[in-house]
Amino acid sequence: GTGNLPKFGDNLYHDAEEDFWWIPTAEAPVTNLYREEILDGDRLPICHVAYTPCFRREKMSAGRDVRGIKRGHQFDKVEMVKFTRPEDSLAELLKLLDNAEEVCRGLGIPHRVVQMCTGDLSFVAAVKYDVEMWAPGCGEWLEVSSCANFMDFQARRANIRYRPEPGARPEFVHTMNGSGLALPRVLIALIETYQQADGSILIPDVLRPYMGGIERIG
Repeated sequence: GTGNLPKFGDNLYHDAEEDFWWIPTAEAPVTNLYREEILDGDRLPICHVAYTPCFRREKMSAGRDVRGIKRGHQFDKVEMVKFTRPEDSLAELLKLLDNAEEVCRGLGIPHRVVQMCTGDLSFVAAVKYDVEMWAPGCGEWLEVSSCANFMDFQARRANIRYRPEPGARPEFVHTMNGSGLALPRVLIALIETYQQADGSILIPDVLRPYMGGIERIG
């Protein structure tokens, strides 16, 4: 229902014998939680957060970007997924985007938001924003989140509907998701931003309570 297959089948890991597919993102299983369902309108928006390992083949030509953790074939990622009324979906997408940006702001790492043009959109998405963190060591903006609104595309494929009010005719929900965030690239930006002249790395204030109060490592 999410549109990853068949278009992106070549970029996914597949067990041909058992016909199992490794998920590229939690978007796929979470969206299908409501497959073939009619939801009550007063439940919307429905918001989910999932933390899963993700698997991608990342086919690329040889070069430095294929080494290290920048483009790993397996990585952990938090995914945010929403099911909304059509009239609320664009506003809810901006809230989703702000959630991703809040992590960047909390870490104190420079970031920017890029709205994708039509030519850069997948055939599934209607609107998409990328959040990029600045990594000073490699001198690059690293994509750490993509927040996309699929409107009713996925809902039609998965037959996910809602009743605007009791007794009303069911309508298709709008779906959207965003990364919050892709951890390996965040780690790159964090290390390169906070590394000191002596090689040690300062811990951002927001992370210190989770690290026993440690202020620096190394």
